[in-house]
Amino acid sequence: QVQLVESGGGLVQAGGSLRLSCAASGRTFSYYTMGWFRQGPGKEREFVGAITASADKTSYTESVKGRFTISRDNAQNTGYLQMNSLKAEDTAVYYCATSRILGYIGNNLTAYTYWGQGTQVTVSS
Repeated sequence: QVQLVESGGGLVQAGGSLRLSCAASGRTFSYYTMGWFRQGPGKEREFVGAITASADKTSYTESVKGRFTISRDNAQNTGYLQMNSLKAEDTAVYYCATSRILGYIGNNLTAYTYWGQGTQVTVSS
Protein backbone atom coordinates (compact mmCIF):
# COMPACT_ATOMS: atom_id res chain seq x y z
CA GLN A 1 0.00 0.00 0.00
CA VAL A 2 1.23 3.48 -0.88
CA GLN A 3 -0.24 6.69 0.48
CA LEU A 4 0.34 9.87 -1.48
CA VAL A 5 0.02 13.47 -0.32
CA GLU A 6 0.33 16.39 -2.72
CA SER A 7 1.38 19.87 -1.69
CA GLY A 8 2.55 23.11 -3.24
CA GLY A 9 -0.60 24.25 -4.95
CA GLY A 10 -1.86 27.80 -4.77
CA LEU A 11 -2.75 30.95 -6.66
CA VAL A 12 -0.30 32.26 -9.23
CA GLN A 13 -0.43 34.80 -12.02
CA ALA A 14 -0.21 33.72 -15.62
CA GLY A 15 3.40 33.29 -16.63
CA GLY A 16 4.42 32.31 -13.13
CA SER A 17 5.72 29.05 -11.72
CA LEU A 18 4.81 26.51 -9.07
CA ARG A 19 6.38 23.30 -7.90
CA LEU A 20 4.12 20.56 -6.66
CA SER A 21 5.36 17.80 -4.41
CA CYS A 22 4.01 14.31 -3.92
CA ALA A 23 5.13 12.69 -0.68
CA ALA A 24 4.74 8.93 -0.53
CA SER A 25 4.60 6.62 2.43
CA GLY A 26 5.71 3.02 2.24
CA ARG A 27 8.90 1.38 1.07
CA THR A 28 7.72 0.56 -2.43
CA PHE A 29 7.49 4.07 -3.89
CA SER A 30 10.82 3.62 -5.65
CA TYR A 31 9.43 0.59 -7.53
CA TYR A 32 6.54 2.48 -9.10
CA THR A 33 5.95 4.78 -12.00
CA MET A 34 4.64 8.12 -10.78
CA GLY A 35 2.08 10.03 -12.77
CA TRP A 36 0.52 13.46 -12.50
CA PHE A 37 -3.05 14.18 -13.52
CA ARG A 38 -5.31 17.19 -13.30
CA GLN A 39 -9.00 17.94 -13.30
CA GLY A 40 -10.22 21.37 -14.27
CA PRO A 41 -13.64 22.81 -13.45
CA GLY A 42 -16.30 20.85 -15.26
CA LYS A 43 -13.73 18.66 -16.97
CA GLU A 44 -12.69 15.06 -16.79
CA ARG A 45 -9.45 14.09 -15.09
CA GLU A 46 -6.61 14.18 -17.60
CA PHE A 47 -3.05 12.95 -17.81
CA VAL A 48 -0.29 15.50 -17.36
CA GLY A 49 2.82 13.34 -17.38
CA ALA A 50 4.65 10.44 -15.81
CA ILE A 51 8.10 9.23 -14.83
CA THR A 52 9.41 5.71 -14.51
CA ALA A 53 10.58 4.28 -11.19
CA SER A 54 14.23 4.80 -12.10
CA ALA A 55 13.53 8.21 -13.65
CA ASP A 56 15.04 7.12 -16.95
CA LYS A 57 11.93 7.97 -18.97
CA THR A 58 9.26 10.63 -18.84
CA SER A 59 6.19 11.43 -20.85
CA TYR A 60 4.02 14.52 -21.05
CA THR A 61 0.76 15.53 -22.57
CA GLU A 62 1.25 17.85 -25.52
CA SER A 63 -0.17 20.94 -23.86
CA VAL A 64 2.48 21.00 -21.11
CA LYS A 65 5.57 19.94 -23.06
CA GLY A 66 8.38 22.43 -22.61
CA ARG A 67 6.66 24.04 -19.62
CA PHE A 68 6.28 21.24 -17.06
CA THR A 69 8.96 18.90 -15.73
CA ILE A 70 8.44 15.77 -13.65
CA SER A 71 11.17 14.49 -11.38
CA ARG A 72 11.54 12.28 -8.33
CA ASP A 73 13.81 11.64 -5.38
CA ASN A 74 13.38 8.04 -4.37
CA ALA A 75 15.60 8.47 -1.34
CA GLN A 76 13.10 11.02 -0.06
CA ASN A 77 10.04 9.11 -1.33
CA THR A 78 8.95 12.28 -3.10
CA GLY A 79 7.97 13.23 -6.61
CA TYR A 80 7.76 16.67 -8.13
CA LEU A 81 5.96 18.56 -10.84
CA GLN A 82 7.70 21.79 -11.80
CA MET A 83 5.29 24.04 -13.68
CA ASN A 84 6.58 27.07 -15.54
CA SER A 85 4.92 29.59 -17.85
CA LEU A 86 1.58 28.81 -16.32
CA LYS A 87 -1.58 29.63 -18.21
CA ALA A 88 -5.15 30.16 -17.07
CA GLU A 89 -6.08 26.84 -18.68
CA ASP A 90 -3.70 25.05 -16.29
CA THR A 91 -6.12 25.83 -13.47
CA ALA A 92 -7.14 22.50 -11.96
CA VAL A 93 -6.83 20.16 -9.05
CA TYR A 94 -3.58 18.26 -9.54
CA TYR A 95 -3.19 14.66 -8.44
CA CYS A 96 -0.23 12.35 -8.23
CA ALA A 97 -0.64 8.62 -8.67
CA THR A 98 1.47 5.51 -8.90
CA SER A 99 1.35 2.58 -11.27
CA ARG A 100 2.62 -0.92 -10.56
CA ILE A 101 3.06 -1.66 -14.25
CA LEU A 102 6.78 -1.89 -14.85
CA GLY A 103 8.02 0.86 -17.14
CA TYR A 104 4.56 2.27 -17.82
CA ILE A 105 4.38 6.02 -18.45
CA GLY A 106 1.11 6.15 -20.30
CA ASN A 107 -2.06 8.14 -19.82
CA ASN A 108 -4.53 5.43 -18.87
CA LEU A 109 -6.04 6.38 -15.51
CA THR A 110 -6.97 2.78 -14.76
CA ALA A 111 -3.29 1.80 -14.88
CA TYR A 112 -2.64 3.87 -11.78
CA THR A 113 -3.45 2.21 -8.49
CA TYR A 114 -2.80 4.70 -5.73
CA TRP A 115 -3.89 8.33 -5.76
CA GLY A 116 -3.37 11.38 -3.63
CA GLN A 117 -6.13 13.71 -2.52
CA GLY A 118 -5.13 16.50 -4.89
CA THR A 119 -3.91 20.07 -4.58
CA GLN A 120 -5.55 23.11 -6.16
CA VAL A 121 -3.66 25.21 -8.67
CA THR A 122 -5.30 28.44 -9.77
CA VAL A 123 -3.74 30.59 -12.47
CA SER A 124 -5.09 34.10 -12.79
CA SER A 125 -4.97 35.82 -16.15
